[in-house]
Amino acid sequence: MLTTLYVKAASFMTSFKNDERGVTAIEYGLIAVAMAAVLGIVFGTGGGTVGAALQAVFDKIIAELA
Repeated sequence: MLTTLYVKAASFMTSFKNDERGVTAIEYGLIAVAMAAVLGIVFGTGGGTVGAALQAVFDKIIAELA
């Protein structure tokens, strides 16, 4: 009886270890979180150089169109 339980547990652990379902979704989720963090840092409201440069360009365009 103990041997049967061990064999079933070992078989389950082997199949669980080799199961790769959902791994791709987790990888895409990690990539999305990393991209959101980078975009938050670059375009944050901290008055960064990228945000200020974009604001200056848009202000120039608005002034030319007015």
